[in-house]
Amino acid sequence: MPHPDHASDRHAAARMRIDKWLWAARFFKTRSLANQAIEGGHVRLNGQAVKPARELRVGDSLDIVAGGTQWTVIVRGLNEQRRPAVEAQQLYEETPDSVARRAAEREERRLAPAPGSDLRGRPTKKARRQLRGFNEGF
Repeated sequence: MPHPDHASDRHAAARMRIDKWLWAARFFKTRSLANQAIEGGHVRLNGQAVKPARELRVGDSLDIVAGGTQWTVIVRGLNEQRRPAVEAQQLYEETPDSVARRAAEREERRLAPAPGSDLRGRPTKKARRQLRGFNEGF
């Protein structure tokens, strides 16, 4: 007869907190950042807003917005520990639509960089005068 604790171990392995999985799968650097993203509505489980303690199972679909990038992934594995990126990528499968969307976003950023991204360092004396003149007008 199996020991009752062993059954609960198997049951626990089949589910995992969503914030811990996001951290282990390397979508977020810390669990607290994962919690903040979940609380902020940047993570959706099967299309629904969730709380950080929500249980995640293999086969669930996640919509994740991290660092301005949107991912749609299907959970393929659970791991309690944070492993190297190569192993973490085996915990999920990105949908083809998500791959295409991220490639389009990457190309768009490459072709049209953010305004001011070419500016470096402190403004010159001339630029400071222009800024001061602009700000005093309001």
